[in-house]
Amino acid sequence: MRLVGNLPYNISSPLLVRLVGCRDQVLDQHFMLQREVVRRIVSTGGADYGRLGVLLQAFYDCESVLEVPPEAFDPPPRVDSAVVRMRVRAQAAVAGTAVLSAMLSVAFGQRRKMLRKTLLPWLAERGIADSGIEGERRAEEIAPAIYHALAARIESIHASPAG
Repeated sequence: MRLVGNLPYNISSPLLVRLVGCRDQVLDQHFMLQREVVRRIVSTGGADYGRLGVLLQAFYDCESVLEVPPEAFDPPPRVDSAVVRMRVRAQAAVAGTAVLSAMLSVAFGQRRKMLRKTLLPWLAERGIADSGIEGERRAEEIAPAIYHALAARIESIHASPAG
């Protein structure tokens, strides 16, 4: 399937996360969303970077393909829109969303705190004492690939017979 839609802001994030579970039936997805949401989805750092983008990027190659100004609509909305292309990755970075979602909630839940007080203790509780992350860093300073690799490590620890 190829999914195409114009998603309202209030349901876009939960719907996109829910669609991750159907990705084995999907080639790609193209959605028009509020521009800020698209920026969050494709961001790999900075102010727009957060949970949604890191989660979706584990399963999709995401790119912003078009910005649409309010005057393109009648009546014009009070927000700018953009179109995002989400191609299903041949190999997902993690098996599922549960561990990654939980980790991202901890990491980004208190953005201003250093990770030594939030994420690093959470990782240690799950068997990862050496994450390679400096405790003085903040959530937005960690690349998506690092979050993906850590979630995959936790999945493998808890999937193994000894874990």
